[in-house]
Amino acid sequence: MIGGSTRSATPATSLNIYPERIEPRETWGEWFWRGVKSRLVPRLPLRSHSLEYVSEKVRQEEKTITTFTDEQLRTLASGLRQQLRLTGLKEDLVIKSYALIREVVSRTLSMRHFDTQIYGGWMMLLGNIVEMETGEGKTLTCTLPASTAALAGIPVHVITVNDYLASRDAKWMGPIYNFLGISVGVATQDKDLTERKAAYRADITYCTNKTVAFDYLRDRITLGTSPSRLRLQVEKLCGRNTKASKLILRGLYFGIVDEADSVLVDECRTPLIIAGTGGSQEEQVIFSKVLEIAEQLKTGADFTIDFVKRSIEFTEKGKLHLEILAENENITWVGSHFLEELTIQALTAIHLFARDKDYLVKDGKVQIIDEYTGRLMEDRSWERGLHQFIELKEGCEMTTIRETLARISYQRFFRKYKLLAGMTGTAREVAEELYYVYGLKVITVPTNEPLKRSYLPDKILPTANEKWETIIKEVKKLHDMGRPVLIGTRSVADSEHLSILLENAGLPHEVLNARQDEKEAEIIKNAGQRGQITVATNMAGRGTDILLGEGVAELGGLHVIATERHDARRIDRQLFGRCGRQGDPGSCQAILSLEDELLLKFGGFLSKFIAGNTRLKKMLPDWLKRFIIFRAQKRAEKIHARVRMSLLKMDKKVGTALAFSGKVD
Repeated sequence: MIGGSTRSATPATSLNIYPERIEPRETWGEWFWRGVKSRLVPRLPLRSHSLEYVSEKVRQEEKTITTFTDEQLRTLASGLRQQLRLTGLKEDLVIKSYALIREVVSRTLSMRHFDTQIYGGWMMLLGNIVEMETGEGKTLTCTLPASTAALAGIPVHVITVNDYLASRDAKWMGPIYNFLGISVGVATQDKDLTERKAAYRADITYCTNKTVAFDYLRDRITLGTSPSRLRLQVEKLCGRNTKASKLILRGLYFGIVDEADSVLVDECRTPLIIAGTGGSQEEQVIFSKVLEIAEQLKTGADFTIDFVKRSIEFTEKGKLHLEILAENENITWVGSHFLEELTIQALTAIHLFARDKDYLVKDGKVQIIDEYTGRLMEDRSWERGLHQFIELKEGCEMTTIRETLARISYQRFFRKYKLLAGMTGTAREVAEELYYVYGLKVITVPTNEPLKRSYLPDKILPTANEKWETIIKEVKKLHDMGRPVLIGTRSVADSEHLSILLENAGLPHEVLNARQDEKEAEIIKNAGQRGQITVATNMAGRGTDILLGEGVAELGGLHVIATERHDARRIDRQLFGRCGRQGDPGSCQAILSLEDELLLKFGGFLSKFIAGNTRLKKMLPDWLKRFIIFRAQKRAEKIHARVRMSLLKMDKKVGTALAFSGKVD
């Protein structure tokens, strides 16, 4: 039996109405041993078949079916379905399935799985995170474990980072599934409840992490305090209008997560919350007055700001000053503790959240920007009044604070899948965390063709102005050669600042940020054409290929410039991975400054001292500059990892408390 994972997906024929993995309570010893294993296991080689073994077995099996007619292949698929459902995912049957899928792909899409993709698909079916270089065909690789599991009667969720990719991949891979007699559904945000429910009834459902997680929360609200499976079965026999009939999902069987590092790590700093209507008409009056008070308080004297932890604390003097201001505004009746909490949220909105960096104001509404992808998170809002203070700060209509009905973190949600796997281009930096949180090992798959990507030495300038000047000169030189250039920025504001500089230099270009996210596919499609200049935030077309135009390969391919280091090295690698794909040539370089945000936030005292001393900045040797930036990036990664671990621990406590009180977690 293929597997070896501590989890296994159960066939759809199981008697369970809503199967999901129930997390056992850990003892202190189990928790400690899991921490030890998370440091050791990701570094050990996986004791499984090698790439050569798996690919050779599939090739041998494939020889027997290449002469089959389409009808014979369909008959083979039908017989294989019966065998898989009867005996499960046995190795010989999986080999047959992979050989069949490879032949079907050849006939329906005029493509063929590489041996490396066969191996990647094999490892995913074992329940691992597969790290494949960008451009190595993760979308096609996914069809192998997804189709095989679907033939075995296991419902599959293929989870992507946005609706566009979910719809695109389902349509693109659709001919393969149709040939095999596998039904495919797409659950996206623009579909109503009935349409999404129908999509989840398909053998394979393409969806986003947000859509499936919120639909799970809706089911938790429907189920209430986890009624027994037997009770649900009895209800189902009694009539139509039952809890079971109102459920959206069929359970959590097998989840395959695309861009797994983004979904399973980066997204995990914020809990998912379903809220109902709440609040009162007095809210806006109170919030407006508190915001006015916050604007009168002085940094240092009344409160201190920790930019690394993104937190604000009152001084003793500040608490007294707050009481006086509250008396003047006649809002002391709200209570001193609650007033302090509200004022801290107001100060956070003023000092720690910036327009065009953390959020956009679009159509009169405040919309959050995902710091890791640069995309808008249209249906998200910040908690505990922060969103409302930002709305007032920007002169938008204030929305009411809503009462929490159900909540869960992404960590807890994905741990509930009976079998979980994933694929990404960048995961090795967070291998320990992925194993500790999800029990998933990271397997690096070699490239099909040798990489031809050139990494040029970093250029680190003393000031931000010198950095932008250097970037413009470099872009002009490459543009004159005819090479396409992709420039990555950390924020919308930076992308628009660079756009103005390029325009002043007479360099035609396209900008891809949260304001143009609906044009993402079109902009990325042209990013590899001769002489094209593209400025992009962190989204940088993640999940889509940048194809080189005619004659571009001979010029050296796409050149990528990073204008800042990100808080996570993986995001830098993702940006550089836009070039040199599938054996194409390409080059990349970071052009940075000692005034970059990463250093100011995470560089510590030394970085702040250097940033304020122009003469010293010019004297520093390059090796020391590189060390300072590396140290700041490592510190940022550790801080964000601690935040994610804290959220997971808090989420467990909240879940236990709500379960004890009879409420929904």
